[in-house]
Amino acid sequence: MPRVVVDVMPKPEILDPQGKAVLGALPRLGFSGVTDVRQGKRFELEFAGEVTEAVLAEVHQMAETLLSNPVIENFTVHVEQPA
Repeated sequence: MPRVVVDVMPKPEILDPQGKAVLGALPRLGFSGVTDVRQGKRFELEFAGEVTEAVLAEVHQMAETLLSNPVIENFTVHVEQPA
């Protein structure tokens, strides 16, 4: 089944307290070298049949109206090929 993935991330100018919490915890757990962390969301939508331009347009509309908050988040949409 074709899968369309929507990745949602906070806009760069928006504070990301969850990302900062992860960044602070990494050194305490023995991990080093990470200079920044941003936490987002990933949605995987599976479709029966072919993913057409019309389906992708509808997914964009879903992302704009439900899956993200366009005031504070950006999103990307891509088709993931089955393994």
